Amino acid sequence: MSESDQNLFAQQESNKRKSAWLVAGFLLFFAWIGFGGDLALYLETRDLPPERYHHVIPFIGLIACSISGAIAWFAWRNGAGRVLAATGAQELITPATPELKQLDNVVEEMAIAGGIPKPKIWIIPDPDPNAFATGRDPLTAHIAVTEGLLAVLDRDELQAVVAHEMSHIRNYDIRLMTLLAAMVGVVALMSDVMRQFLRFGGGRGRGGGGKKGNPLALIVLVLWLISLVLAPLITSLLSMAVSRKREYLADATGAQLTRNPLALASALGKIEGATAATKCIARGAAHLCIVDPGERKIADREGFMADFFASHPPMRLRVARLRAMGYAAEKQGGGTAPVLPA
Repeated sequence: MSESDQNLFAQQESNKRKSAWLVAGFLLFFAWIGFGGDLALYLETRDLPPERYHHVIPFIGLIACSISGAIAWFAWRNGAGRVLAATGAQELITPATPELKQLDNVVEEMAIAGGIPKPKIWIIPDPDPNAFATGRDPLTAHIAVTEGLLAVLDRDELQAVVAHEMSHIRNYDIRLMTLLAAMVGVVALMSDVMRQFLRFGGGRGRGGGGKKGNPLALIVLVLWLISLVLAPLITSLLSMAVSRKREYLADATGAQLTRNPLALASALGKIEGATAATKCIARGAAHLCIVDPGERKIADREGFMADFFASHPPMRLRVARLRAMGYAAEKQGGGTAPVLPA
């Protein structure tokens, strides 16, 4: 294995580790939203006289997480179909034009290169160039491309984009991002339900008595209430952070499959040149796409705004990394160019 191959695999492992930490943080926050109120009630009631109520069984968190888990499971099982239906995509069964035949051939080639079953192919009726992969695993995977993408890319560039999406399937990003999207919706629902519960029923239950409450319980309760308010924003930010790391990984893995990182850099440049929004793809599916389906005003920037609010890394940085890989390949006499800047 060459030094450049080692650098690529090291970058891939780094992105996987960072994604794992982000997912762990997401799950911990999910548990905090579910059980934070139970913790506050436990601390508040543990020093009360024996005849008073003591909150020992965390039924708030158990009920919330059980219901939310069922909703997330349903969304995860049906998420791919809903996303495709929302775009108005049509499945490619029998290619009828040279462009569609080329797409079908390229998808088959990249599936073989990636060692996975050929995913179903969908065409989205939108003039803006974009693409995404969805599904739960390689056996249930789908690749969707817009009509605009087929119109602006040559064969090598189309192959590079398909390889990028195939990498999402191969790396099980489609499962991870579908699950995270479901959990973002569930956390938002949990937050809303618990706020309503506290609004209409939370004021009762703290009996009178002149004894002051547990200060630690009050702190925990305040932190939990703040978390309830900020939960939708925090979980969305965590989900987008995972998405950005997986995009870098898919760029690198896609270049590895095609052995042509400059083709993906060229394709991303053409896609970036089309500044209009991909109107057929909803904002909620942005993390699935190769580029942000919005007008990409935030994603075009680097720094604080992009690091926290963009669903994709800055395009200039993605292209620069891919070009560095291509130049490294040329210096080494061809082959995969997996040198990625830190």
